[in-house]
Amino acid sequence: MAEQKTNRLQIFLKGIIKENPTFVMLLGLCPTLGTTTSAINGMGMGLATLFVLTMSNLVISLIAPYIPDKVRIPSYIVVIASFVTIVDLTLHAYAPELYKALGIFIPLIVVNCIILGRAEAFASKNGVLDSILDGLGVGLGFTLSLTVLGAVREILGSGKIFGLNLHIYQGDGILVFVLAPGAFLVLAYMIALGQKLKKRMYDE
Repeated sequence: MAEQKTNRLQIFLKGIIKENPTFVMLLGLCPTLGTTTSAINGMGMGLATLFVLTMSNLVISLIAPYIPDKVRIPSYIVVIASFVTIVDLTLHAYAPELYKALGIFIPLIVVNCIILGRAEAFASKNGVLDSILDGLGVGLGFTLSLTVLGAVREILGSGKIFGLNLHIYQGDGILVFVLAPGAFLVLAYMIALGQKLKKRMYDE
């Protein structure tokens, strides 16, 4: 029982650091670069992806044994698209500003390689609880990555975080960090820090 709990804890934690989808696996970089102009946008995108990933993992782990191999991937995409539609309509109704800021990246969650990858590599081969933990861990890792990346870009670019002025600039901040080149620059440093943290925690 203790070993089973340890294994499940490892399933949950590996997506946060050891197999972090952004800083280690380098997956889902399109929404990572496109939505992290601020911490709140990054967090919103991360939480939307976390919900879709966890729920699709749950459903796919249940239905995978009954799906013919020839229609496996299309079936997974239908499941993922259903949850993306729920997120899309919910944000449109209850968080219109965030919905407008994230724009096309919300429906593009359907083709996010993180979600389909976890469905194929893990959820289709494991039980419901393990699949949920995998979805939560990887989703949380993705959410933390986008939030941190957005926070760094927002602080450097405008001297704010979550919209709150930190009063560190007299002017408008370093504009490049809220533009595309700044996204690549900050992501590169974050990847380097992520690799160093992973090595320190797992290789020593």
